[in-house]
Amino acid sequence: MTLLRLLIVLFFALTSCQQKNKPENDKIVLELPERPNILWLVTEDMGAYIPPFGDSTVLTPNLSKLANEGVIYPNVYSTSGVCAPSRAAIATGMYPSSIGANHMRTNSYTEVTGLPKYEAVPPSNVKMISEWMRTQGYYCTNNYKTDYQFKEPVTAWDESSPYAHWRNRDKDQPFFAVFNFTDTHESGLFEPYGQRHIETRHYKAGDRSYQWGKGNKTEEETTVHLPKDTEFNIPPYLPDTDVVKRDMWKLYNNIAEMDSQVGTILKQLEADGLLENTIIFFYGDHGGPLPREKRLIYDSGLNTPMIIRFPNKLKAGTKDEQLISFVDFAPTLLSLINEEPKPYMQGQAFLGKYKTEERTYIHAAADRFDGFTDAIRAVRDSRFKYIRNYRPEQGYYLPVEYRERIPTMQELLRLKAEGKLNDIQMQWFREQKPKEELFDCEADPYELHNLAANPENQEKLKELNAEMDKWLADIGDHPNLDEAKLIELLWSGKDTQPVTSQPIITSENRFVKVTCKTEGASIGYKIVGTDGKAPNSWEVYQNLIQLPEGSKLIAQAHRIGFMPSEVVEFN
Repeated sequence: MTLLRLLIVLFFALTSCQQKNKPENDKIVLELPERPNILWLVTEDMGAYIPPFGDSTVLTPNLSKLANEGVIYPNVYSTSGVCAPSRAAIATGMYPSSIGANHMRTNSYTEVTGLPKYEAVPPSNVKMISEWMRTQGYYCTNNYKTDYQFKEPVTAWDESSPYAHWRNRDKDQPFFAVFNFTDTHESGLFEPYGQRHIETRHYKAGDRSYQWGKGNKTEEETTVHLPKDTEFNIPPYLPDTDVVKRDMWKLYNNIAEMDSQVGTILKQLEADGLLENTIIFFYGDHGGPLPREKRLIYDSGLNTPMIIRFPNKLKAGTKDEQLISFVDFAPTLLSLINEEPKPYMQGQAFLGKYKTEERTYIHAAADRFDGFTDAIRAVRDSRFKYIRNYRPEQGYYLPVEYRERIPTMQELLRLKAEGKLNDIQMQWFREQKPKEELFDCEADPYELHNLAANPENQEKLKELNAEMDKWLADIGDHPNLDEAKLIELLWSGKDTQPVTSQPIITSENRFVKVTCKTEGASIGYKIVGTDGKAPNSWEVYQNLIQLPEGSKLIAQAHRIGFMPSEVVEFN
């Protein structure tokens, strides 16, 4: 064979090989519907406690089926170990500590902190991802939890209530629907124990005539999915006692109940003939609910399992190992509906038309939790986690009253007082913490052995330290900033929360124009007919409105983080 012929053969062989090994994600971009429905199934306080992610303690037939027909993502991380800051990241595509959303409970604990109530204040061009979806013609619903560290504008959702459902949309309108499952929340471990009555909303498919009971069921009324004498794999940072075992049983039993609720939603989707035109996401709002999990930025507090089922079971039964942060969700949603992510978004699309290169790092922060403040930042690559403690003189453990309702937390405190915790379990209760921590998350998944002083790990320490400095500068995060100073910055030096200006309504030839002097304010409106009836949903104002004869228009303006304007009317 001549050299030229050999080169030609090699060229075609390599070209063929490259086609065969082309990233499978290209296939997703090509084969997804142009306007897919998006369904989010979101549970709370959820570590990797389910069979698709290697924990077979309790059966989850619906999630297991979803995983068999979809893709599992084991490396998904929240931006905080607690819900509201992480939900702010999901809703905006921005890191909580870049918009003032990093302190848990900005509107409460004012008697303890001495601070006024306040909200996160993103840049003026920031909208909730659901509002961007609405401007593209999507019917957007939330059932029913909000808690974003700011009040959502009326433009955020077509409906946000326990009755919200895609079934209330216009015929053939694409939808983005969020269903939240609360039984797995840490409060599900409190005594007295019982599943929430309101969770029956998932079985009612938006039926507005249904009324459910308040509070929790009794333990006798609660469905038992798992024998109470089940043996559990108790993490080494918790003691192996009957109290802890009982909470472990509650945790897994709550997961099984959540799985049955997920199954109900999936059956409704299939019954409506929408399964193969819908991208289904399942994920938790951060890591697990137990002590030394929730609120901390170890993997136990950040890592949550995610499953995505694509139409027609694309890539069924596979695993995607890429690093994903909650700030990536908003740009990914836009990418999946073939819209370019917004320039202000600090995350990156991991699917769809505008998918970027995979992440090298994820980042996280921990600040105030209820009445107690700390300042911790973390960066993680595919193997190593670097933690920087800005208050090393302060211990890790914070006596958060809400957490201390958990029997396991009470058990830890009892055993600590009696001197019965081992060295691993006592780590959390150290009176001081190191300025820097480095963990090998493969060899040490519970993050118990700090390698920061290990000579063999200094290059990795230097790399992650530099990455953290770069991230903090990029997003404008100033860890340990006094919260009163943060509020002053968010409010531009004013003493009270800024208020969105009232909408200004003008008309010409029955065409109505609505403006607002507050930069970046969203404007919602409703047209009230001659019968005096107004629609349930506020429309997002985008263009001139043609107002029918005899009707009137009502409007409200709202910039995120500001107080909303008053509602104004125009006849």
